[in-house]
Amino acid sequence: MKTILRKELDDRPDLLAIFDLIEPSSKVMDLGCGEGILLSHLKLQKNCPVCGIEISQEKILECVARGVPAIHGDLDDGLEGYPDNAFDCVVLSQTLQAVHRPDKLLRDMMRVANRAYVSLINIGHIRARLQIAIGGIMPVTHSLPSQWFETKNIHLSTILDFRNLCSELGFAIDKTVPLGYRSHFLARLWPNLFAPMCVFVVSKGGG
Repeated sequence: MKTILRKELDDRPDLLAIFDLIEPSSKVMDLGCGEGILLSHLKLQKNCPVCGIEISQEKILECVARGVPAIHGDLDDGLEGYPDNAFDCVVLSQTLQAVHRPDKLLRDMMRVANRAYVSLINIGHIRARLQIAIGGIMPVTHSLPSQWFETKNIHLSTILDFRNLCSELGFAIDKTVPLGYRSHFLARLWPNLFAPMCVFVVSKGGG
């Protein structure tokens, strides 16, 4: 089953990392769950009660076909309909940069769950920096494949930016998993420069 998951998520190492991090039997909500691939494997392999929120009706139908309950919703509207501590964990993968107020969504996530698993595209990665510094253009990379005029990303940030945001909001980062393209060695040595993407495990902390 794990092999099937790896084949389905060959181009999403962040979701593979999140799958490995989530404890069995955790109650999981995935924000922007897409076709429900992660949730279906968490349900089948880790016995997790799951649900997703997705804005695309087509992807919701794919979730249903996989046996994953998914609700239509716009993350910019927040999570007001969900009570405090309703979930063990909330997943937000490659989506924080696409919402209008990342800080408000992160607060909402930590209200409804004890822990958040967030994967972030790192605009501070060396390839992106070089395109800006030398080429004078907005970067186009493997993790940022769209041109500036067609991208859905409106709040791109670095790994350090996200760390600072969590600190300002009073949340703790319990674990980071920097991800490289082929090797993770340099990414883990100096994440803000060499990791095109990073997974964070965020908890309420003392704030």
